[in-house]
Amino acid sequence: MSQHSVVLDCYTVEPSGLGVPPYLSTYVRTAYSALRRARPGHDIRYLTIDDIRWCLNGGKPHVAAPLSDPLTYSTTVNRDEAIRLLRDAREVVVIGGDKVPSVHLHAVNGGLQDIVRAMSCVRGKRYLLGPMTTFMLSEPAEYAGLFDAAHTHTVTSHDIALGSRTPAPYDRLRADRDSFTGLVDQMPWTPIAELEMYRGCTRRRFCDFCNEPGKSPVVAFRDVEDIVDEAARLYSAGVRHFRLGQQTCFFSYHNRDLGKIRALLAGIRERCPDLEVLHIDNADPLAVAAPVGKNIARLVAEYCTEGNCAPMGIESFDPVVIERNTLTCTPEILMRAVQHVNEAGAERGPGGLPLLLPGLNLIYGLPGETHATHIANLTWLSRILDAGLMCHRTNVRQARAFPGTPLAALPSLPPVPSVKHFGTWKADIDHGWDQPMKERVYPTGLHVPGLHSYFVNDKGTWWRRLGSYPIQIIEPGTATPVGTGAGLSVTGHAPRVVFGQRLVAGAA
Repeated sequence: MSQHSVVLDCYTVEPSGLGVPPYLSTYVRTAYSALRRARPGHDIRYLTIDDIRWCLNGGKPHVAAPLSDPLTYSTTVNRDEAIRLLRDAREVVVIGGDKVPSVHLHAVNGGLQDIVRAMSCVRGKRYLLGPMTTFMLSEPAEYAGLFDAAHTHTVTSHDIALGSRTPAPYDRLRADRDSFTGLVDQMPWTPIAELEMYRGCTRRRFCDFCNEPGKSPVVAFRDVEDIVDEAARLYSAGVRHFRLGQQTCFFSYHNRDLGKIRALLAGIRERCPDLEVLHIDNADPLAVAAPVGKNIARLVAEYCTEGNCAPMGIESFDPVVIERNTLTCTPEILMRAVQHVNEAGAERGPGGLPLLLPGLNLIYGLPGETHATHIANLTWLSRILDAGLMCHRTNVRQARAFPGTPLAALPSLPPVPSVKHFGTWKADIDHGWDQPMKERVYPTGLHVPGLHSYFVNDKGTWWRRLGSYPIQIIEPGTATPVGTGAGLSVTGHAPRVVFGQRLVAGAA
């Protein structure tokens, strides 16, 4: 019997969490913990789909140096023996699936064909974990015979071979959890760990397109001590970058309990004293706009690190689309939420970045959309800009009907205008809103220290910090080795990115 098992990370993207390296997802950690507990004494190896692509391409990247290869960018220390590890493993837990469309500069998420090729190497048991399981259950013929069991949300030492359709209780996951040192040691990159705070959605009415209520029809909060303990175990394994994500709204933790939110942030700071990044993710504008929302934003600005983002899903400023899709947040509420975050977090930290800014999420393609939808979006974005407020980033995407959501259950509807106009509408927002906002948040001449080079392509070298939606700074016409540390001075702006010039080569 083989004495090793494998976690094969094909990456995940959800509205509530990011599982693309350097993000260390909850899925990877629960699979690793479950295998460690279920197979005492076994060697648990971590592989990525990039490892498999590397081996299948003859042990080399798909592009010539000095350019970076997104297909093999996130290879692990196990890269050169990835195929053997798959072949000889007792079992392989595959993690994969996107609930929202995703495009990454440095990564290509593993799709079904990638996974089929990888599974053809496996002689042991094959298990699936993550959003791809929901697609498998809705289209079983396409996945027939590929896996021995599948898990939609979590996996534990008790149900690895059985499969699961509901998330395990948090105390069960905590019982499996041990050291993460052996996992983190297999990652040659610096990881940022996603920490889940709760499941489900605290809204009384759920947005029609959202899959998060499907995780848990009833909201289930984690205890403060449980989250802090997990952060401390990751810290002991060498992790210094954390994001409180993998839930619908940071501000709604324990129903907007200011004391528990303070205890959580202070507890992580106490147990992880030399952390480098502590950021949050999603924020429901209804919670942020509430009177307590301003106080919670102040706690985030106080305890977290600069460059932080509170992404808020207005989704659409069109009242018709809002009503048709039970979005519940009005433009006026969103404006108040943006103001609350700016009042609490617009001050700049020692690294030159604001402590906390809002982010905005917009979705085109929802039922009820007309040409007036785009006009409403542009109008309200202009009002935010004219009010002198700042936003960290804006995410504009097309609706995707994830299986199990009310949107997916709708009968076929006539095409909405964005099917034809999405490209030009997004360009309107990019150039009329996003670029002017970049100029405001990252003015020309701003010195941004603590960056590292992380990708090289025909545009030059891309630099960033680790964090929640970090700003990307392109240094044109250069090919700096990945991982180089430096500070840059902002020289120009474009939608979604800024341009910069190195201050002192090699300076962190």
